[in-house]
Amino acid sequence: MQGRVLSSRIAVLIALAMCGILSSGLVRAADEIKVVYHLNEGIEQAARAMGNIRNHLAADPKAKIQVVTHGRGIDFLLKGAKTPTGGLFTSDIEELSVRGIEFKVCANTLERRNIERSQVVSDGKIVASGVAEVARLQAKEGYVYLRP
Repeated sequence: MQGRVLSSRIAVLIALAMCGILSSGLVRAADEIKVVYHLNEGIEQAARAMGNIRNHLAADPKAKIQVVTHGRGIDFLLKGAKTPTGGLFTSDIEELSVRGIEFKVCANTLERRNIERSQVVSDGKIVASGVAEVARLQAKEGYVYLRP
């Protein structure tokens, strides 16, 4: 009798431990890859990132991707920003936003560079700090870090 009670308790403890591991994000389903692309270099890096993100989605359409920017990395998320070939970044941003990509802009950078929040494209979400957002996504939400 004691053996069965002990076995039942062990089974319950194992089940609870597994629930904790699963809910903590340590074990994820194969279709839940989360990635943060970190951009802080300017237009050329942003152009590379757009290509990387498209390739990423072609290989893994279910990937959850966030693009976090600060410093010169915000430039492509400003209204009227042009790609190195002269096109507007807004079409790339809109296309990827429709596919679930989130774009985040550092409020500290906007303030330091005296850029009005109204200059950020409509698909850009302003966060308090770009670097803090990258750290939060990695530490709290299990995002993988990429820097194109």
